[in-house]
Amino acid sequence: MKLQEMTALARRLPDVEIKGLTADSRAVREGFLFAALPGTKIDGRKFIDDAVRNGAAAVLARPGTKAPVPVLESEQPRLTLAQLAMMFHPQQPRLIAGVTGTNGKTSVARFASQLWSSLGHHAGSLGTLGAVAPGYDYALKHTTPDPVEIHQVLSGMAAVGTTHLAMEVSSHGLSQYRADGVNFSLAAFTNLTRDHFDYHETFEDYYHAKRRLFTQLLPRGGTVVINTDGPFAERAVEDARAAGRRPLTVGRKGELLALRRVEPGATGLRVEVEAEGKSYTLHLPLVGSFQADNALVAAGLVIASGYGPSLVLPKLEQISAAPGRMELAGVRRFKSGTAGIYVDYAHTPAAVETVLEAIRPHTAGRVHIVLGAGGDRDKEKRALMGKAASMGADHVVVTDDNPRTEDPALIRADVAKGAPKAEVIGDRREAILAAARNLRPGDTLVIAGKGHERGQTIGTVTFPFSDVEVAREAAMSDEAAA
Repeated sequence: MKLQEMTALARRLPDVEIKGLTADSRAVREGFLFAALPGTKIDGRKFIDDAVRNGAAAVLARPGTKAPVPVLESEQPRLTLAQLAMMFHPQQPRLIAGVTGTNGKTSVARFASQLWSSLGHHAGSLGTLGAVAPGYDYALKHTTPDPVEIHQVLSGMAAVGTTHLAMEVSSHGLSQYRADGVNFSLAAFTNLTRDHFDYHETFEDYYHAKRRLFTQLLPRGGTVVINTDGPFAERAVEDARAAGRRPLTVGRKGELLALRRVEPGATGLRVEVEAEGKSYTLHLPLVGSFQADNALVAAGLVIASGYGPSLVLPKLEQISAAPGRMELAGVRRFKSGTAGIYVDYAHTPAAVETVLEAIRPHTAGRVHIVLGAGGDRDKEKRALMGKAASMGADHVVVTDDNPRTEDPALIRADVAKGAPKAEVIGDRREAILAAARNLRPGDTLVIAGKGHERGQTIGTVTFPFSDVEVAREAAMSDEAAA
């Protein structure tokens, strides 16, 4: 594709042929455009010479950048890269719903995909668990990958027939313009609680990044489904309306879907939902009352896509939880009963609090939790996570999460400041096994933090590790069975 076909910014440049796009100089091939993006730690312009040696035909960079090949200058190179990626990979599913918020994005995206599938569409989801649709399965490194990868994936999904897509959109992705160029038809906002403060610094900055989805990327007149029970809900409604978008609310104060009652049971949730003056009593095969909120946001998206509540709501009884989201990974069996072991992705103070509040009604005995905190991330939330664990659980085990380049012992100490009575076991596998050995009939163990992840990053190396697999091992143990 010719450079001048891709953007008006190239009008005064030689009209070179562009065979590919990348922001990684190591991935440059003959004829590629190299995006020299500004970073928080490294300036991409340092790698221009490497990119040219690898065959770059053009460079995208800030004004004033010099290179031996044509330089496409942009004051906002990240945004321009997203626009170029959209031009280079133009195919997208016909309907794309963007889902943002701190907690619940993955569940909402998976539930919406399942609902659309049950209505006969070729539907998929894109986010933390990868890009998945009939005939398509692609692993992603980030919830919202770089724009080149996003548009490659969208084009690939469209090529195999995906018509409806629910896509998680992270605050990093929004603030770095990764999702610009995606043709969003709908949007959803779940909630906003403390997370990523190593990057955003304040709630205000964090929220401003999130709201870009439904005040800028979603076209004017578009619909955004908002969970009324989450923090910042009222403000999201006001901002969406002020930006010319149509807010539809769900939840206990919801106008589209009103959640009247949630009752936890042995096999899930019994919920009562009111819609268009009619009451629906449903059994959701999900654990945790917060999943009712996620289910209603997903249902709201599907209703906003053109279906009536009477058709959509009964189908909620057929949905299943996303991997690593309150996933029942094992059952410890005793002569006089059982104890469930759940794996959840909760890695913020609010998420830990929510998970423990949700599991308590399903637990006849004690609630146990194993958790840690990631290294090279927001340090302030560590003690808050420990405090949330100590307030919501009867037994807390603090262990390693992904320590990355920090000293794991110091991270554990930070978490333990909020949970001074916690048991501290550095090795994550041993911590899970030890917590399982403490289980008695009627107890519940929550393994928090890593969810679906299949690796643990120590230093700069990611070692194979799965909470789900270790939980299953722990459940099979015969020790102390009684």
